[in-house]
Amino acid sequence: MNSNTLANGTARTAVITGASAGLGRALAERLAADGWDLVLTARGADRLAEVAGRLGAKHLAGDIADAAHRERLIALAEGRIDLLVNNASTLGQTPLPELGEADLGAWPRLFDVNMRAPIALAQLALPSLRERRGAIVNITSDAATGPYATWGPYGATKAALDQLSNVLAAEEPEIAVWSVDPGEMHTRMLADAVGEADAWQAPPPGQAAEAIARIVAARPDSGRIEARSFQGVTAG
Repeated sequence: MNSNTLANGTARTAVITGASAGLGRALAERLAADGWDLVLTARGADRLAEVAGRLGAKHLAGDIADAAHRERLIALAEGRIDLLVNNASTLGQTPLPELGEADLGAWPRLFDVNMRAPIALAQLALPSLRERRGAIVNITSDAATGPYATWGPYGATKAALDQLSNVLAAEEPEIAVWSVDPGEMHTRMLADAVGEADAWQAPPPGQAAEAIARIVAARPDSGRIEARSFQGVTAG
């Protein structure tokens, strides 16, 4: 995927979840500037429609944990998927609890959104991704690997997604599968987790979006990648 168009001149197509704000929106803007066709989804219908209208993208508002929504979303791509970006996720219980006080009843929804839905979307996209030697970006977190207090449930979902990404890459050698840790970003999710004042200290999501675009263009081996390692890197 060193070019954003196919040999016949057709633009490549990216499906991006959680695309109405934060990293998802920033990445959609970055790929649109490079000429990608986009299929976008998020739960917030109004914000999603604004982003999609501005970028000339197809869009479908809804919950990625819903199987029918996932099927409609992938159908919008009409069999042309070169990149699947599983960016949408949820923190679960907030304020973030310590494990000794965590509401286990909130975990099924947390795992449905952060782990099961990305793999379910990958299953639906695989026929197209195989045919077009496409790629999958699963957005992960340092909470998947670090012992950060109160981040246990969320981190567990991302650790599970990391391992499933590893296995999927082994099973689908013609597809690139990357778990990308974008690092801290000033987003609504971070503000909900640590407070607005601390969230403002983090860089804007556009930096991570730029790094992800470079990863896609460079097509490194499948695996876990920290976005900062591609910041300032020029793809060949």
